[in-house]
Amino acid sequence: MILVIDIGNSTCKFGLFDKNEIVAVWKAVTRDQKTSDEYAILIRSWFEQNKFNPADVKGVVLSSVVPNLTHSFVSTISKTFQLTPLILKAGVKTGIAIQVDDPREVGADRIADVAAGFYLYGGPCLVMNFGTATTFDLVNADGLFHAAVTSPGIQISADALWSRTAMLPHVEIACPPSILAKNTVHSMQAGLIYGYVGQVEYITRKMKEEARCPEAKVIATGGYAQVIHSKTDVIDVYDPLLTLKGLKFIWDKNNGR
Repeated sequence: MILVIDIGNSTCKFGLFDKNEIVAVWKAVTRDQKTSDEYAILIRSWFEQNKFNPADVKGVVLSSVVPNLTHSFVSTISKTFQLTPLILKAGVKTGIAIQVDDPREVGADRIADVAAGFYLYGGPCLVMNFGTATTFDLVNADGLFHAAVTSPGIQISADALWSRTAMLPHVEIACPPSILAKNTVHSMQAGLIYGYVGQVEYITRKMKEEARCPEAKVIATGGYAQVIHSKTDVIDVYDPLLTLKGLKFIWDKNNGR
């Protein structure tokens, strides 16, 4: 089995693959003050509770946008599986050529996303990830990553809304009954959800237009992708496991599979 780990700003996501099938997925809150021993205990506990044997894991691939945790997880993996993980970084084979001003600035999770988007669904493709930040990454028909847009995530926008206003409450990030809101909670939800729907539709149209690839398939992933996907017709594919699939693809590519 192959273990894939995506360390994000808010959550760490884990996927366990048996050949090409995902047999388990789980998440943990990202805490950069946790030690490698604490993460090792968490992982061993999960394996024990779900009746998987750590000895069956033959490879681990890791992407991280939290540098402080990368070293901790390398140590965790060594302690738990006696393996050295493949870390997604410059020099790792991904099958995607990155043509931006500085390829080192592209987050590892974004590379995993576009690799999975391109090889699972074809190119050109526009891959969106609705995480802590909302990202839009464009890959052309030849597998060339050549454009990226980054905006504040929905949760960041929501946090700013209620932390910088005296009278507005915290609200669930969910679709209100109608955009024609009749109360404060629904009006905030309408602004958050439909504001992001509008952003998605405009950025999608503009990126396709300027890249001259109107046929680009639009693929969405990330924590808030499902709610946005349900409110717009510009998203062709919703794949909640896209990043994990991309990491498994990259592991295979670097191990002759």
